[in-house]
Amino acid sequence: MTPDLTTDLIPAGRDAAQAAARVLARGGLVAFPTETVYGLGADATDARAVARLYAAKGRPAFNPLIAHVNDLDTARRIARFDARSLRLAEAFWPGPLTLVLPKAAGCPVCDLATAGLATIAVRVPAHPVAQDILRAFGRPVVAPSANLSGHVSPTTAAHVRSDLTGRIDLIVDGGPVTVGVESTIVGGFDKPLLLRPGGLPRAAIEQVLGIRLVRPAEQTETAATAHPLAPGMLASHYAPHTPVRLDARDLKAGEALLAFGPHPLAGADAGRTLNLSDSGDLVEAAANLFGHLRHLDTTGARAIAVMAVPDDGLGEAINDRLRRAAVPQH
Repeated sequence: MTPDLTTDLIPAGRDAAQAAARVLARGGLVAFPTETVYGLGADATDARAVARLYAAKGRPAFNPLIAHVNDLDTARRIARFDARSLRLAEAFWPGPLTLVLPKAAGCPVCDLATAGLATIAVRVPAHPVAQDILRAFGRPVVAPSANLSGHVSPTTAAHVRSDLTGRIDLIVDGGPVTVGVESTIVGGFDKPLLLRPGGLPRAAIEQVLGIRLVRPAEQTETAATAHPLAPGMLASHYAPHTPVRLDARDLKAGEALLAFGPHPLAGADAGRTLNLSDSGDLVEAAANLFGHLRHLDTTGARAIAVMAVPDDGLGEAINDRLRRAAVPQH
């Protein structure tokens, strides 16, 4: 897609929500904050608008999108809930949880948005700006991360502007997001599946369900790359342009450092070093992850060395994003 649009940037507020709704209603593209990352919104019922979104992101058309709605009642008009999925929705919505469910009869979300699947990914975001826009618009909005496909997800309006100026119509600036990694995705409620770890820790979901979540084997196989069941399951995703080296125990010449904890690796260049959390706080680390990767990607380093992050709680989502960021780009 050739960048040729005028991209407006406006601060969040009531007028911004109405302006965003008008852009969405005419088939335009609007970036706005959710609690997880900034999303790129399009009318989920308008196939032409969704096609524009895919083109703006350079996103593979086989990768399904999440439909965002403002409450559970609206979600039940587009998706069929069983007892387990309803329990999760009532416990965690609004919030950073996406449910992959069978489409409801007469679901208005276009087939392009669901990649032709019989299921739909749906979420009720908690961010007040997202809620204001969804209420003002009154229809489901697909909103993948507001970045070029495969690039590091955006956690500020400046990140969105860097990737998508000239490709989208409007950016609503609601300040930095709070969670910093995408929503957790759960599906397959006969045997609940953790399709993507994210901003809601696995343990919280398992506590409500009273059953352990499993990861589908297909997620790490070639089949997941060809036909992902949910967003964020492509092998290479969330990636900076600079190569990423995981579980670094030392630094090689010319590398930047993404540190974690109170003891960064020795020999790091101060201008090429950022710490996800000096205190080892995984919540702080999640919020900093994408912004730090984006900054280190601009330092001219030959690679980004990443220190190990524990796999507990939000660490599972952080490590998932880091593993995908480290897959070589083709």
